[in-house]
Amino acid sequence: MGDLVLTTFDWVPEAPRGLVRDLRVRWALEEAGLPYRVASVPFKERGGEHFAHQPFGQVPWLTDGDISIFESGAILLHLGERSTKLMPADLQGRSDTKEWLFAALNSVEAASMPWVMFNFFGFTDSPERKWLDDFLTLRLKHMEAVLAKREWLAGPFSVADIMMADVLRPIDRFDGLANSPACRDYLARATARPAFGKAHADQMAHFAAAD
Repeated sequence: MGDLVLTTFDWVPEAPRGLVRDLRVRWALEEAGLPYRVASVPFKERGGEHFAHQPFGQVPWLTDGDISIFESGAILLHLGERSTKLMPADLQGRSDTKEWLFAALNSVEAASMPWVMFNFFGFTDSPERKWLDDFLTLRLKHMEAVLAKREWLAGPFSVADIMMADVLRPIDRFDGLANSPACRDYLARATARPAFGKAHADQMAHFAAAD
């Protein structure tokens, strides 16, 4: 394994600050205590080198020596395999962590992201809004049943919790957890962790420095 370099944008508008997905990676790196540095690419001009690392022109990506990894889920999985602070060493623990990591992306974020975008852009009167509300409510109902019975998703705190908590954060931003107390309490536990606080503060400072 080589030096870890996290690449994100040099600047973003104020509205998405604190929610850009390099935060997931910063959080994991801080939890694991892995040394890393942050590099930047232009937000407004995305060139060929950017697309060579991230074919959709997004961020983040992580380089680990000669390896370049894009998509936050893939990056968290890679880091989990590097540190038992992010994923248990035993086979069952690793399996549980992986399934909940993918559940956060494929089952919860698949429902939450359209709902969040409708709220972000103020599409409150759209005819599709009720369908999105119902879809998200159903997903949160299932998460309530899980989180009412456990502190963390896969035993000890893991990359699965980093991903799930960060998926829940924008829902909470628009009061979408008002009727989901177990989800709300779980999110509060996760974001009270010092590693999250540092990751969030570092991201905010990174973008503010370019203003």
